[in-house]
Amino acid sequence: MKHGKKYRAAAAKYDLTKKYSVDSACNMVKDMKVASFDETVEAHISLKLDKSASVRDTLVFPNQFRGEKKVLVFCHEDRVKEALDAGAAYAGSDEYIEKVKGGWLDFDVAVATPDMMKDVGRLGMVLGRKGLMPNPKTGTVTTDITNAINELKKGRTEYRADKGGVIHIAVGKSSMDAAKVAENVNVLLAEVAKKSPNGVTAGFIQSVSLSSTMGPGVWVDMKEGE
Repeated sequence: MKHGKKYRAAAAKYDLTKKYSVDSACNMVKDMKVASFDETVEAHISLKLDKSASVRDTLVFPNQFRGEKKVLVFCHEDRVKEALDAGAAYAGSDEYIEKVKGGWLDFDVAVATPDMMKDVGRLGMVLGRKGLMPNPKTGTVTTDITNAINELKKGRTEYRADKGGVIHIAVGKSSMDAAKVAENVNVLLAEVAKKSPNGVTAGFIQSVSLSSTMGPGVWVDMKEGE
């Protein structure tokens, strides 16, 4: 792959064949910012997983970097006021199911009460394709609407390993203080380390790299980051 002048100049600042502590890696990624816009800092975590195993969960980063999410709650009429009072942008049942069927997707995350999932499940072709389908594993199918909305407003984020056993997730912005990005990374790594399917954490996380949207990647030394 050919890279532009700015990328090559940024990559020449450091020895990118080496591994660095989380703190150092975050400082380097910030220093190697290439684009004029506020690049997202991303973590790429390779896991040792059997083909049948998967890793999927949510967490709330200590330092937020995204705008407030628009939440849609699928619920019956008797819980609409509760959802709206808790901060949902939209709440309802049949009218929103029909709107989504028609292609309306003016929301960032969907929550559903369990008694709505029979109907919401029929939206799989629309919501599933966009990663918006409510799921008990991510806390978006729940009877506790208020708590779910509060956590989502605080920035609860889903992470999951792809078919290759790699988690790709945003952990900050290049405009953030590097120490705050590092704190987010350390929280993420601690959470992922707990997800080993066989309970053995040694060797579960095989490699970690950090990069900005357009910048070079930096390998993280897990021993240094502990």
